[in-house]
Amino acid sequence: MIEFLTEHFWWIPFYGLVGAISTLPWSTGIIQLTGPRPAAYFNLFMTLLALIHSSIVYKALWNQEPQEIIFNWLETADLNLSFAFNVSSVTIGAIDVVTALSLLTQVYALGYLEKDWALARFFCLMGFFEAAISGLTISNSLFVSYALLEMLTLSTYLLVGFWYAQPLVITAARDAFLTKRVGDILLLMGVVAISALAGSMNFSDLYEWAERVEISPITANLLGLALIAGPIGKCAQFPLHLWLDEAMEGPNPASILRNTVVVSIGAYVLIQIQPILIIAPIALDVLVIIGTVTAIGASLVALAQIDLKRTLSHSTSAYLGLVFIAVGTQWTSFGLLLLLAHGIAKALLFMSAGGIILTTNSQDLTEMGGLWSRMPATTTSFLVGTAGLVGLLPLGGFWALREGLDVFWIIDPWVVPVLLFVNFLSALNLTRVFRLVFLGEPQPKTRRAPEVPWSMAVPMVSLIILTLLTPIMMQRLSLLPDQGYLNLYVVILLVSSGLFGVVIGSKIDLGRTWSRSIQVPLRFVQDLLAYDFYVDRFYDQTIVLAVSQLSKLNAWCDRYIVDGVVNLVGLATIFSGQGLKYGVSGKGQSYIATILLGISVLGILLLWFINFRF
Repeated sequence: MIEFLTEHFWWIPFYGLVGAISTLPWSTGIIQLTGPRPAAYFNLFMTLLALIHSSIVYKALWNQEPQEIIFNWLETADLNLSFAFNVSSVTIGAIDVVTALSLLTQVYALGYLEKDWALARFFCLMGFFEAAISGLTISNSLFVSYALLEMLTLSTYLLVGFWYAQPLVITAARDAFLTKRVGDILLLMGVVAISALAGSMNFSDLYEWAERVEISPITANLLGLALIAGPIGKCAQFPLHLWLDEAMEGPNPASILRNTVVVSIGAYVLIQIQPILIIAPIALDVLVIIGTVTAIGASLVALAQIDLKRTLSHSTSAYLGLVFIAVGTQWTSFGLLLLLAHGIAKALLFMSAGGIILTTNSQDLTEMGGLWSRMPATTTSFLVGTAGLVGLLPLGGFWALREGLDVFWIIDPWVVPVLLFVNFLSALNLTRVFRLVFLGEPQPKTRRAPEVPWSMAVPMVSLIILTLLTPIMMQRLSLLPDQGYLNLYVVILLVSSGLFGVVIGSKIDLGRTWSRSIQVPLRFVQDLLAYDFYVDRFYDQTIVLAVSQLSKLNAWCDRYIVDGVVNLVGLATIFSGQGLKYGVSGKGQSYIATILLGISVLGILLLWFINFRF
């Protein structure tokens, strides 16, 4: 049985897809008498089967060599399209994390969306979502990865626009979709180009091609820039970072997966194509620049946000920026370790945020306070998630950041201050949020807030345990160093940056009204961070304006030039036809006379022209 499940590991992504299809009778309204909850149970059951299957396969493949499974789909001339999958302890372990988080999120959604009339549609979309992400983790083909990334973009659009009756939600879904499409289109250009150059799109073949290929530097760098454009959009990195902030208009259970596994899978694809990027040094430099700008900029922007989910989403962009730095400097082990620690801790933080939003009907930080005594499980979740994210001993965030600091301490010392600064700002921001939400005097919307129901509390408690056990997981995966290899200076700097952020965050003055400062310089900085450095307004005044004006010019040309020429030809045809009908008498001799007259006139004109020339 175990051998059968191992051989058919590629079934795992189809569990979520089958769960999505099984919910269609409820989500489309064919079945109404039972209510939408059976659809949720079907999807939960299929996700549980996927988790069991992946766990069995993971145990069977432990400490075994990776294997590649290829299913040929289309092979003609120089084109070879095949479905290639990589089965190893790393890829199946990634599926374990994805399915486990998806299962906990779906149980959480049962309580969060208990009274929502479209519960079945939500679980249908979640199954589709899970299938795309699970497929990406085992994909060993750029062709398959691109196709699944397109599925992910579509499911993101549908989940962000879940409450489509609200105009702001529709705007957010549209903006998120179009922003990610920019990166997807550039990635498609890279996929088409590399398929023509390499003749194959399987990662193993592409790695060998990248080692021996000789192409011009311009072509190589343009190809590299096109390939990294897709992950830049998926991971909400500058300049394609605005979509994640707007995507927070969707339901919180979807936000949990979007800020953990979705952005992580974008970085995972980037890590897969990293060996190909050795031919494009400019692309690697761009990754480092984009990652640094996003990590520092998003951390600063998060400090000025008063929306609970938005401040956490900017923190997500900041941590993914560190992963981009790791890939750009070709230290992917640090990137994978950070993705694991960040994904688990951030899922716990978003579950805590969802409980706050559900019980207070608000996500405005200035309207909260005093929840620690009313929501102890939610408070504990937020504290443990914060400790697991920032570099505080002995949780996963510390070990992930320590890995990066150990590496960059020797090869790229300039990255060390970036990591410490981001860790300091994250600790400062999360301490600020904790004080505004859980401490202080109760506000009108928090005075009678109850604890979340059991369906939301059970996933939160499970993730608390998982976050606390993350270092043990890393130890079993042989990701933690021996005690003798610890750099004491790195440990002191990392712990100090986190503690310093907590201390500063607990001491700064936080006004409940969050009024703007009367001092012009301070007010300018506050507005600059609160409005994300006015990047959206810059886009409106440049790219959006240029596209709008070009569209108006195109519409004017289409209406008055193209349509004018077509209408002129039509009118000429009508008038000539109307004029000729009067010369149609039905008498053959008159037609012959007309022809002879026309030939005579043409002959006279021709003779005159010849005499005039000579």
